[in-house]
Amino acid sequence: MSFILKRFLILILPVVIFSTGRVNAQVNTDQVMRVGQNALYFEDYMLSIQYFNQAIQAKPYLARPYFLRAIAKLNLDDYAGAEADASKALELNPFLTDAWEVRGVARQNLGRTREAVDDYDRAIELLPRNRHLIFNKALALQDIEEYERADTAFNELLRYYPNFDNGYLGRARLRLVTADTVGATADIEKALSINKNALNAYIMRADIAINSAKDYKGALEDMNTAIRLQPKFAGLYINRAFLRYNLDDYFGAMADYDYALQLEPLNQTALFNRGLLLTEVSANDRALEDFTRVLELAPDDYRALYNRALIYRNKGDYRAGIADINRVIEAFPDFPGAYYMRSELNRCLNDLRASERDYNKAIALAKAAKPIEKDAVETPTGSVVDQSGSDDVPAELVSKRFATLLTVDDNANIEEEYNNTAIRGRVQDRNFSIEREPLMELSYYSSPTELREDTYYIKEVDDLNATRILRFVVVVTNALPNLDEEIFKRHFESIAYYNSYIATHTPRAIDYIGRALDFITTRDYDAAIADIDRALVLTPDFAPAYMIRGQANYHKYELMDHDTDTSVDAVTRATLRSKKLNDALDDYNKAVELAPATAPAWFNKGNILIELEDYTSALASFSRAIELKDDMGEAYFNRGYVYLKLGNRAAGIADLSKAGELGIVGAYNLIKRISK
Repeated sequence: MSFILKRFLILILPVVIFSTGRVNAQVNTDQVMRVGQNALYFEDYMLSIQYFNQAIQAKPYLARPYFLRAIAKLNLDDYAGAEADASKALELNPFLTDAWEVRGVARQNLGRTREAVDDYDRAIELLPRNRHLIFNKALALQDIEEYERADTAFNELLRYYPNFDNGYLGRARLRLVTADTVGATADIEKALSINKNALNAYIMRADIAINSAKDYKGALEDMNTAIRLQPKFAGLYINRAFLRYNLDDYFGAMADYDYALQLEPLNQTALFNRGLLLTEVSANDRALEDFTRVLELAPDDYRALYNRALIYRNKGDYRAGIADINRVIEAFPDFPGAYYMRSELNRCLNDLRASERDYNKAIALAKAAKPIEKDAVETPTGSVVDQSGSDDVPAELVSKRFATLLTVDDNANIEEEYNNTAIRGRVQDRNFSIEREPLMELSYYSSPTELREDTYYIKEVDDLNATRILRFVVVVTNALPNLDEEIFKRHFESIAYYNSYIATHTPRAIDYIGRALDFITTRDYDAAIADIDRALVLTPDFAPAYMIRGQANYHKYELMDHDTDTSVDAVTRATLRSKKLNDALDDYNKAVELAPATAPAWFNKGNILIELEDYTSALASFSRAIELKDDMGEAYFNRGYVYLKLGNRAAGIADLSKAGELGIVGAYNLIKRISK
């Protein structure tokens, strides 16, 4: 638990207030704040933000809700959002000491470290001997390479608090940067004498053992201790695997990579390193899987491309190998090893002219890069080939950066003292697929969450429900649940009812709309479109009908991408898909023309425009949706997504931060990914 939370949050059980006779619509700010603080105390950061939102909406002149929301955002790695909230809190109350600190930490993580130091100084004016403030300031000064000032701050800190183990580790980190290994070692030993469970001390001592004396055995002992203290951190296993490999413990290294990937299945470093080890023992199929997975996560990982090309060569898939190595050469045109490998691949394809051309290019680049050793050349396989008597072959054609194990370099990161490293509540650490928020649909079903508004209001839809003619209530949502067999059965029965009714009565537009929504529920989009066409003949100015037809056309567009009908050629399928997408756009254009104040319709139009890659128009549509409904988190998320597509990182992060604030959980994971 962070010291800020401990210092400011008092555990209070939620108070449930029952009103008699009528519901009190006015927010009880004190109660909302208490419950929000409880959620923050239990590290339910997303939930706490929703409560602080209510308090801010009710009383925007209070500093404290902004300050507490800043703490929640900081724990979600939303540094831009935390800085904005802390700034607002300080605007309302400049004597809120901890808001200066929170803003300082946020700015430090945003890379605006000099501003962070200024914030720490302001806080220290109010609390001159505060341990955490001096510590954070010292770390910030080191980050901006003001080493003397950082050393002064650490010395002052340890004079006030001589038993503060993290202070010694912070100073050890500073001494390592300034090449004072002896001093760093002394500080690490001091920290361990105070706290035998100081995780970072063991990691830093292992690092010193590796870099100063190549003492892998001693480093391994410290890394084992670190893992006992923090058994669920994948990075420690990755680095221990490196040590085991250097001690010729192949099976131990492989076991560590396997376990690291159990903890973090998408860890690129573990996947890459395991692929290298598998390559060494000619486990080509498994190695190929690992390198391919790395490239799915990071398509421009040229190390993985190089090594996958090697695997393809070993497996005899020479053309696939050439495709990978071409990309490496495009990115690194002066890398001789890539040309050498392509020379071999072309030779295997009997393209001897291309093979000779690449071989000569490799030789020329290697000669220009370094002197030639007399007797050997390391080929891309890692084997040594005898070349005695030849003066035309370079000594090394494989760059180490393409064929050596990687380590994780942030294991010994000395974090700001207040930082909470617990996992619970840190939704940014969960892996969400990076996809934009889907269409707002008219549906009979929705899947509510604790954080997000279940459905959106459209007056015409409310009027439709008020007639009580439809067999089910219509909602507007993009959180559609998975439906079971019983629900489908219910809607097939409803379709049968409408069939009978329409056959024996004069059909009304509402009957066609009701049956169309049944068809959409049962995934019969062609029938739904046909029913909406009939409804629009009767009521051509009913905007929700266009929205229903728009979503049906869009789902038809999606399904065509997975159509397995081999009788339709690719060009025809692409034409049909494009038509359905443009049909959907026409429907949403008509919906916003008839009901220009309908935010979900503008949101959906923006989604269609993204598919059409008209990003400028998509931004305008999402912005209009936000103007109409400024708490529409989905619109902020998708606008942020578009900003990122256009390369506007600052605007993208700002919108994602707002989306997270409004309950879009995946926004924080995306902020974390693009901030790395």
